[in-house]
Amino acid sequence: MGKLAPENLDAWRGFSRQVFKAGALDEKTKQLIAVAVAHVTQCPYCIRAHVPQALRKGATEQEIMEAIWVAAEMRAGAAYAHGTIAMDEIFKYREKTNTSK
Repeated sequence: MGKLAPENLDAWRGFSRQVFKAGALDEKTKQLIAVAVAHVTQCPYCIRAHVPQALRKGATEQEIMEAIWVAAEMRAGAAYAHGTIAMDEIFKYREKTNTSK
């Protein structure tokens, strides 16, 4: 892929290096966020990349597992929260068809 778009790859790598530098958040925290996001987006390559990075930045196995549990809760919470969209559609259908339950 780098041969087909080398400037884009270089830009991506520079962006990634910048994003994961210590700033308001330390590097370990950023890697723990990346681990959680990788689980929510279900990216196995991201998991394989960021779990070792988190360990190198000082994250414990327990911290990594907690980040994964936070990701699981957020994903489940999003499914529950999106249930309100389904409820809206049910109510609209009821109004349109004059039915109730």
